Amino acid sequence: MQCPSIGEVNAMCLATCTRDGKPSARMVLLKGFSQSGFRFFTNLESRKGKELDSNPFASVVFYWEPLNRQVRIEGSVEKLPEEESEQYFRSRPKSSQIGAVVSHQSTVIPDREYLRKKNSELEEQYRGVAVPKPPYWGGYILKPDVVEFWQGQTNRLHDRIIFRRLRAGSASTGPMSHKGEGDWVYERLSP
Repeated sequence: MQCPSIGEVNAMCLATCTRDGKPSARMVLLKGFSQSGFRFFTNLESRKGKELDSNPFASVVFYWEPLNRQVRIEGSVEKLPEEESEQYFRSRPKSSQIGAVVSHQSTVIPDREYLRKKNSELEEQYRGVAVPKPPYWGGYILKPDVVEFWQGQTNRLHDRIIFRRLRAGSASTGPMSHKGEGDWVYERLSP
């Protein structure tokens, strides 16, 4: 966060898949993290929302080019409780709240003017009053099973350290695995 060359430190590429394994990826913003996972908010009826409903697993990648670093996270995804989505929606600027109402993400629209007109109408409608959170807008939490830290090196012998959560049926540890906190182990990977 202290690197001025990084415009959006919380920008992450979110990859999802359809039930039959067809992938798609897009940039979203991380809006919170804790021991339980990584939070982001979006239109629940968008392509990503539909894919997460049918296949509740995802991967995110943070890439900070000026630092030659990336972090990759894989895990299961769950919808956040409605109260948490409502609370976050209320914390957003009013223009962003209106934008969430205007945009039915991933649906076809006639042209850009359609968005501008709808946005103007809603700005007028909600002048001086609260914007209600649309029922199709909310949050998700990615609960990590894998976290990989990558640090690029000029000689291409990059550093890769992977943390894996041990779960029933997951790969067992080997002689080069190290015990982390809780049910996590970590290993160094070849670049």
